[in-house]
Amino acid sequence: MLYIPLWRRILIWAVVAVGLLLALPNLFYSRVEVSNDAAQAIESGLTNEELQAQEGRWPSFLPDGLVNLGLDLRGGAHLLAEVQVEDVYERRMDSLWPEVRDALAAERDTVGFVTREQSEPDVLRVRISEADGVDRALEIVRGLARPVVSLTGAGAMDLAVSADGQVLTVRLSEAEQVALDDRTVRQALEIIRRRIDEVGTREPSIQRQGEDRILIQVPGVGSAQELKDIIGTTAQLTFRPVVQAFAEADTDVGSGEELLPFPSQGDEAYALVEQAPVVSGEDLVDAQPTFDQNNRPAVNFRFNPQGARAFGDYTAANVGAPFAIVLDDEVISAPRINEAIRGGNGIITGDFTVEESTDLAVLLRAGALPAELTFLEERTIGPELGQDSIDAGTVACIVAFAAVMIFMVLSYGLFGVFADIALLINVGLIFGLLSLIGATLTLPGIAGIVLTIGMAVDANVLVFERIREELKSAKGPSRAIAQGYEKALSAIVDANITTFMTAVILFAMGSGPVRGFAITLGLGILTSVFTALFVTRVMIVIWYDRRRPKTIEV
Repeated sequence: MLYIPLWRRILIWAVVAVGLLLALPNLFYSRVEVSNDAAQAIESGLTNEELQAQEGRWPSFLPDGLVNLGLDLRGGAHLLAEVQVEDVYERRMDSLWPEVRDALAAERDTVGFVTREQSEPDVLRVRISEADGVDRALEIVRGLARPVVSLTGAGAMDLAVSADGQVLTVRLSEAEQVALDDRTVRQALEIIRRRIDEVGTREPSIQRQGEDRILIQVPGVGSAQELKDIIGTTAQLTFRPVVQAFAEADTDVGSGEELLPFPSQGDEAYALVEQAPVVSGEDLVDAQPTFDQNNRPAVNFRFNPQGARAFGDYTAANVGAPFAIVLDDEVISAPRINEAIRGGNGIITGDFTVEESTDLAVLLRAGALPAELTFLEERTIGPELGQDSIDAGTVACIVAFAAVMIFMVLSYGLFGVFADIALLINVGLIFGLLSLIGATLTLPGIAGIVLTIGMAVDANVLVFERIREELKSAKGPSRAIAQGYEKALSAIVDANITTFMTAVILFAMGSGPVRGFAITLGLGILTSVFTALFVTRVMIVIWYDRRRPKTIEV
């Protein structure tokens, strides 16, 4: 029968109302965006009359979710970076040297004196003075190896150790190199994501490409150089023992030592420090801008338990000696240890401005990049180009709308008008769902919406054609409409399920623009089925209940 219960009608219109209400902020995009930015600034602690006025530009009782615009619509920066994984090998060998030295020194009676030889960055060469102790030295160093932590390297050890005369050669095994490369790129990916999130950019696209490359797309950033400034700083913090606090540029550098600039002491000032750090920035769990006892900008930091223990043990054993705080191969300060520093808390002081201390805290909190990034490709997409894309997409949608709506009216008369109204509601529901999930709209996404516009009336066409067939069987209008919806249902469901499965596969297997297309296509299928089977039907039933026509023309 051509009957829809009242509760179902109310539920259908309630869903439509909620969907259109969620889509409403997109009609006032700039106003809502300014209001949201002001609200976020106020929540972070900033407040003034201008921010409060901006926040009030959009009523707080209305939804404020927006469809985020992608790089091709909003403009922004595009970078393709390559992670220099070889840097990690060198640091791994530098950090391994103290452990090898101490392990061999414990067997000095057998292996003799231990010195480090010059070698390639990814190799550690160690010379022992006793030729008869080579076998024992090999056994000791191999005992320092640990199992490779990866699925592909299960059962393998992370170090490959060999001897040539009295020189031991230590390098990472092939299995460990593969695992380390993967961990390095993953870590770089996550740190880049955190750094970009720290500065509050909207909907960045950060994804891995190939073995050692990362694609970064950030809408709304003024230039590629600005984006590089955000993510290109390594912010590698280390705490190192000091060999000579104030040195000259020509100071002799011994094995395992490094001469680093000391800018706070002058342009030509240097400090001689050990290469192997006591604690590194990887052990940091928090960093916040603050002021020191002299009310100068500084940065408070806190270590994890492992870093706190190592830092506390070192300071307890070296009271009275200086140690260097090194940031990006520059000595920030070299304070003297007055007492053991337990608890893992400390402060970095230097010639900072408030802005510099805040930026440093952000970089340290986001973490140190594990390796240097080489930018292979960079593009800046201006907002004018993005606006051109929006205009072109708008024209495409309007043309598609107009063509479909005219076709439906000419083909099905009043029923075509109902289908056109449902089509408008359908697009509103798509934008409501995109706003609800915080999705990013790109040009391929607009293509998905345009495709949905064409597909949305497909279900109505099936229903209307079926009603025509039923009318030819001399059935009454009410029976023909009911039978039309009932018999067209299987074809509608079958066609849309197969297309929805395609959208799911595109989303699962694709990336970037392909996923944007898949999201709008998938959401469009759901809303088009809803509007065709429920919204259009409710409008037809309401019309029929009021008019009660003896005959109908479809």
